[in-house]
Amino acid sequence: MYIPDLYKNENPKEIEQFLQENAFAILINTTNDKPWGTHTPLFFEKVDDKLILSGHISRENPQAESLQNEEEVLAIFNGPHTYISSSWYDHENVPTWNYIAVHVYGKIRLLDYEETILSLKKLVDKFEKKQENPLRVENLSEKTMRQAKGILAFEITITEIQAKKKLSQNRDDKNYKSIISHLEKSNDNNDLEIAKEMQKNRQ
Repeated sequence: MYIPDLYKNENPKEIEQFLQENAFAILINTTNDKPWGTHTPLFFEKVDDKLILSGHISRENPQAESLQNEEEVLAIFNGPHTYISSSWYDHENVPTWNYIAVHVYGKIRLLDYEETILSLKKLVDKFEKKQENPLRVENLSEKTMRQAKGILAFEITITEIQAKKKLSQNRDDKNYKSIISHLEKSNDNNDLEIAKEMQKNRQ
């Protein structure tokens, strides 16, 4: 990913939090001689001294057949993003787009059935926390769990992280505050989230 120095995020804790909070990613490799992407949740964790992503895709997905152990893959995580109108500035300029994104490269390892069940438990436990009556994989019937045979689970050992925060860092304080003010008047969640991130980024 192209990242000018001004927009680089090199804060490990911030990046890890982003990966945990924006878990729905696009897994990319080369399938049938062309780039292929699958939208799927990926679970981020630290294991010993390694950073790991784990997840799964349907075995009916052509990408599942193409994935090989030790293959390098790319996972793209998107955060909030929004249009920035140059009418908000005190000078003439072009409009732009503010956004937060992280690209993760790594080596993939395909999991066996027992490992797949453990991976499913981690993923389900994470997202069931907020539920009134959390579902647990170990409580599902044998019939329901047969569906696990229809997925290909994997772990990705992270080899490189590229993190970008494009939040109008090139604007002076007056125009920066003007952008935030206009975004805060919106009812759009992306606008409000970018406004919050801009506030945090220049405190």
